[in-house]
Amino acid sequence: MTAQLLVVSGTSTDVGKTVAVAALAAAATAAGLRVGVCKAAQTGVAPGEPGDLAEVQRLVGPLPVREPARYPEPLAPETAAARAGTAPVTLEAIAAAVADLAAVADLVLVEGAGGVLVRLAPDLTVLDVAAHLAADLIVVTDPGLGTLNHTELTVRAAESAGVRVRGLVIGSWPADPDLAMRCNLEDLPRLTGTPIVARVPAGSGRLPRPDFRSAAPGWVHPDLVAPALG
Repeated sequence: MTAQLLVVSGTSTDVGKTVAVAALAAAATAAGLRVGVCKAAQTGVAPGEPGDLAEVQRLVGPLPVREPARYPEPLAPETAAARAGTAPVTLEAIAAAVADLAAVADLVLVEGAGGVLVRLAPDLTVLDVAAHLAADLIVVTDPGLGTLNHTELTVRAAESAGVRVRGLVIGSWPADPDLAMRCNLEDLPRLTGTPIVARVPAGSGRLPRPDFRSAAPGWVHPDLVAPALG
């Protein structure tokens, strides 16, 4: 069976991508899939410190992971690499990391950095990675006011690059959503033509691993991982 590849990006930074990746990984694991996770480029973390992949493993458990590049300052990867005086991550390095994971996994999740047009390197974006891998895109978005514009722009950019958007994930759904949030549940799919495939409750990243693993399958639409079972 060939591994399914999903690239996970956001409408911006701090929309809950890493916890969303963990939720998708937990749901797929519960469905019986072997899951691997790649972080295309980690920033804002010093050598030896736990990064986003460690957070995914903390919530889900031991998974095969790859991190092709790491830079200490919390900036876009292109800028962080330049300021660190190191080479930017390459498309070849990301593709090789994904291939390593695909050899041992049924589903490989590739987490980007920030939004889809954030530069991983001077001529490399998350959309370039998705296009090269022939992977579908999952867009993690905020539930509140302003998300319609950000999400539609993201989906249009992906479509213009020839990248299929599989679905939207609400990265932090509150226990008491306001009017705009409730309306956005209908407006986001209507305006983007893309279904909401998961809603991750706010604060989920603070759950103990057993609670996170048991709850996550209920946040994710089962059809999202169903194709990987074929």
